[in-house]
Amino acid sequence: MTEPSRLLPPEPWPQRTSRVLAWVAGAVILFGCGGLITLDVITRYFLRRGVVESFEISGYALAAAVGLGLAFTVTTKANVRVDILLELLPKPLRVVCDVLASLALALVALALAWFGWQTVGQSLAMSARSVSTLQVPMALPQGIWWVGIFWFACMAVLIPLQAMARLLRRDGPGFERLVGSLRVTEEISQAGIEPATAELQRR
Repeated sequence: MTEPSRLLPPEPWPQRTSRVLAWVAGAVILFGCGGLITLDVITRYFLRRGVVESFEISGYALAAAVGLGLAFTVTTKANVRVDILLELLPKPLRVVCDVLASLALALVALALAWFGWQTVGQSLAMSARSVSTLQVPMALPQGIWWVGIFWFACMAVLIPLQAMARLLRRDGPGFERLVGSLRVTEEISQAGIEPATAELQRR
């Protein structure tokens, strides 16, 4: 697999959108947290004072990055699943467990999006600002965070629907790709390790 195809593999537009948002989340962490903190450390060393409120801004950046990256964890099945006993179950029961797990995640995501929107709306109604020298309108960082949560909820609902549609079409491999537990080969592929390299590492 070439480098461009590894970074941007062929995939439907919802999954592509989730991937791009994950890139944005990475950039937010890199520049919004790492860059500002580095700048703050340098200015405090040479000027004996900070020129940016890196602590406050990096907190907003971290929250935004978490929100924007959540949907990508759904599409790549990177969320934590305790599936030690799952492989011991018969296949029909495994399918039921996979569907129930994905529906439970969708329910949690919808609750987060609903209550998150209420938080943003309350901040807008109150014209809430941060209690710092920056006086940041709280609806701004909360709104960026909520966009990620909203898209996370969309993907968390879409994925089990797609999986059940594949199940009705008797497309077992397609169902597994969407909501099944990650296999070792899939984890190796996601890590970007070529099969030959993985074989050498196992030896």
